[in-house]
Amino acid sequence: MSSWRDKILDKFTPKVAKLTLAADPDGLLLEEGILEGIRQRGFELIPFEDHIAFRYAYESKFRSRWDRGEFSDLVVVLRSQASDLAGLPFDLLQAGRRLFFSLDRIFPHLNYPVVASLDRSEFDILFEAHKQFADHELGENATKDFILLHVFEIAPNKIKKPSDLLRELLRRHYRGQRIPGMLDERLIVLLRQKPIFDDWPLERLVPDREAFFAFLQERWPIFLDHEATKGSSGVCEAAKPYGLTMDGPIDLPFDHHDIRVYIDNLFTEGVLHAVPHDQAEALSKTWVGIGIQTAPIEDRSRRINKLTEKLTESIPPDNAKHTEWFHFARGWAELIVLSNEQPDAISEELNKRLMLLQAKADEGFTSWLLKRYAGLANLPPVPPVMLHHLPRFLARQVAGDKNAKIALVVVDGMAMDQWLVVRDLLSAKKPGYRFRDQAVFAWVPSITSVSRQAAFAGKAPIYFPDSILTTDKEPALWSQFWADNGYSPNQVVYIKGLGDGSLESVSNVLSHPQVRIAGLVVDKVDKIMHGMELGTAGMHNQVAQWAKQPYLSPLLDLLFDNGFRVYLTSDHGNLEAEGCGRPAEGAVADLRGERVRVYPDATLRSKVRERFPAALEWETNGLPEDYLALLAPPRQAFVQEKQRIVSHGGVSIEELIVPLVQIERRGE
Repeated sequence: MSSWRDKILDKFTPKVAKLTLAADPDGLLLEEGILEGIRQRGFELIPFEDHIAFRYAYESKFRSRWDRGEFSDLVVVLRSQASDLAGLPFDLLQAGRRLFFSLDRIFPHLNYPVVASLDRSEFDILFEAHKQFADHELGENATKDFILLHVFEIAPNKIKKPSDLLRELLRRHYRGQRIPGMLDERLIVLLRQKPIFDDWPLERLVPDREAFFAFLQERWPIFLDHEATKGSSGVCEAAKPYGLTMDGPIDLPFDHHDIRVYIDNLFTEGVLHAVPHDQAEALSKTWVGIGIQTAPIEDRSRRINKLTEKLTESIPPDNAKHTEWFHFARGWAELIVLSNEQPDAISEELNKRLMLLQAKADEGFTSWLLKRYAGLANLPPVPPVMLHHLPRFLARQVAGDKNAKIALVVVDGMAMDQWLVVRDLLSAKKPGYRFRDQAVFAWVPSITSVSRQAAFAGKAPIYFPDSILTTDKEPALWSQFWADNGYSPNQVVYIKGLGDGSLESVSNVLSHPQVRIAGLVVDKVDKIMHGMELGTAGMHNQVAQWAKQPYLSPLLDLLFDNGFRVYLTSDHGNLEAEGCGRPAEGAVADLRGERVRVYPDATLRSKVRERFPAALEWETNGLPEDYLALLAPPRQAFVQEKQRIVSHGGVSIEELIVPLVQIERRGE
C-alpha cells in the first residue's frame, strides 16, 4: 500500500452498486484527499446526520434519478461511534451494500485514542512512519512520543536550551499547526523535567498561538535595547519599566540563527509589530530593522517588497490542504492593506510585480477550488472550514454547560483585509481585547442569501431551496438549529440591521436572563460597499471611519458584560472589479448580481456565457439543482464596460476566504 487512502479508496469501484452505506466512526471518509478520490471515481457522498435534511437530499436528488432509470453512485456515511449501520433507515439498509472503516485497521500498532485525536491531514506522515518504525504495539505515552517525533518533528529530549524551545514554538505557531491537547500535555510534562524551563509559562506558550506571539512582542523592545548597547562603553542605563503582562524570562535569544529566520517573516506579515526606538536610525541598518519603526513610507515599502516576494514563492499548489490557502489569504490581506494605505510606497516596478502576483494567485486559487472545494462541505465542523459548520462548532463549545452563553456576530460583506483594518483600530481603542484569528470559506456564489443563510442554518444551501433567494428565513433556521440541540425558543435570539444608532434595544434583548444563544447581523460594511465609488482604498477608509465610531466596541462590550463568549465572522468578502458588460438576458435570470448571475436552466446559462467566454459555470455541489450560477471573469463584473465597482459573488480569495475570530476581553 503506497498510502493509507488506498485501503479505503480500493473499496469504491464505480457501477457496482447505486447505493453504498459506510460506517465511519473515525471520520476517515471526510478527509480532503479521500473526498477528492471518491469524487474522482464518480461517487457522491452524503453524511447521515440530520434525518430530515438527509431525507430531503436523498429523495430529491437520488431517488428521483433512480426512478427515472438513471444510475448514480451514492455513498451514505454514518459517523456513529457504533461499528455497525443500525442507525440508518430500513429502506437504505435493504437497498445498499455495506462497508466499515476504522483507524485501528490502518494503524494497528498505535494507541487508538491518541491517533484518533489527530487531524486526518496528518495521516500521510504517520502512515509512512508506522510502516517503517512501528514494528510492535505501543502504549499511550509511547504513541504520543512516536507521533510528536515522526509527525510533528518534535524531539523533547533535544530541547535543552531556550533557543531550542523558541525554535520549536516558532515553527509550530508560525504555521498555525494544530497539535492535539493530549500531545501538548505530554510535551509540557517532558519539558518540565528540565530545570532550565522552570520560569517559562509553558502551559500558555505551548498550546496558545496568540499568547506566544504576545510574549515575543513584549520582549522585543528589551532585545532592541540590548542590541543598541552592543559595542558601547559598557555604561548601562537604568532598566526601563517595560510593563510586561506575561510571566517568563525577560531576555530572549532573538539573534540566534535558528530564531532569526522566523523574525523577518513575522514582522513582514504583521504577526509582530514594529516598535519605535531611540536608536532607530542606527538599528534600522541592521538585521533588526524590519522590527523598528522609521519613516512610514520606508516601513511600508520595505514590508510590501518582502511580502510580495514571499507570497509569490508560496502560492499553494492544486493538491494543497485548505489550511495552506487560509495562511496565504492572511498574508494576501495584509498586502492589500499595506498597498492601499500608502500608494506612494509602491514604485512602478513593484506595481507590476503586484499585478503579476494577483494574476497568479487568482489562477492558482480557482484551479484549487475546482479540484477541492466540493469536498470542503463534508469536512468535520471542528475546526470549522466553511460557514455552515459554525453552528455545530459553536454547539460543541457550549456542550454540557447549561449556563454557557455564546454569540455569533456576522459582519455582512467584510473581507479579510477590512477585518485587519478593524482589528488594528479595536486593538488601539480597547487594549484589553484579544483576537484569535482563524478563517473559513464562504459559499459559492459568495452572496448573502446563500452564504449568510448557510451560516445561520448550519446546513448547506441545498437544504433551504425555498429561501435561497432571500434571507427572510434566517431567524427560523437559526432557532431551528438550536432547538435541535436542546435549546428552547426563549433562549435563542437573532437580531439584524445592526451597525449604527442606539444599542438600547439590543441591550434589552441580550440582558434577558434566559438568553443563551445570540446571532447578530451587522450590515454596515455591506452598505458601505454597495455605495463605494473609490475602490479598495475607499473601502478601507470608510470601514476605518466606522470602526472608530462608538458602535462596534460598545456592542462587543455589551456581549462581554452579559457573559457571552464572542465569535465574529463575515458571510462573504468583496473586491474591486471592472465592468465587462451586462448580459442581455431579460427576465430569465433568477438573480442578477454584479459578480454572479443565477439561472434555473443550464441551456439559458450556457447561452449567456457565449458572450462572456471567460466566465465560469459553477457546479451545483451543495446547491439546489436548479440554482445554476455563472460567475463573472476574474476581477470583472457584469456592469457597464470599464466601470469600476466594489462587489461580491465570485470566487476570488478576497470574496471567499473570510475571517473567523474569537474575541476575548481581559482586564484593562
